[in-house]
Amino acid sequence: MSEQDLRKITQEKISQGGILAKMYFDVQDKDRERLQPILTDLIHEHLMKERGVVYCYGVIEEPLKMDEFYVTSATVTLLLENIASLVHVAFNYTPIGIEIEKPEKELIMKVSELQALALDVSTISTTYSKYILEKVLKPEDAAEIVKRLENRVKIGKDLMHKGSQSAEGSKQ
Repeated sequence: MSEQDLRKITQEKISQGGILAKMYFDVQDKDRERLQPILTDLIHEHLMKERGVVYCYGVIEEPLKMDEFYVTSATVTLLLENIASLVHVAFNYTPIGIEIEKPEKELIMKVSELQALALDVSTISTTYSKYILEKVLKPEDAAEIVKRLENRVKIGKDLMHKGSQSAEGSKQ
């Protein structure tokens, strides 16, 4: 893809609510040779395939020795469909930094996008809570809490579905 094509796609997505961002990732390991492949895999096999990522590319730094570890970082440029995609990637890949490049002034969001974003944040939070609880609690306590969390997600989805049906009905 040419640089001109990339600019065209970027402008088009930004005009439709997209976001161009740089994310910074770091990895540490005692084995210097493992670092760059880990970040390459992150970029090509994970970030590039995430829902809402239009494209991404990255620059990986040479590893540096710090105490008994080697450390390296990557600067990854991503074009994302919308703010929800940005939040999704940030939550799931925990970059050490995020820099929004475009849009430069403001981002206009539809109420439906905000609602979807809030639901995504809630779902991600529930997933992480479930993970933490499973790793910290006794198995029998964790099983009960996990079941409650699963019920909570189901009830939330049912309520959202009912809410969107009644909103559609009131518009008619």
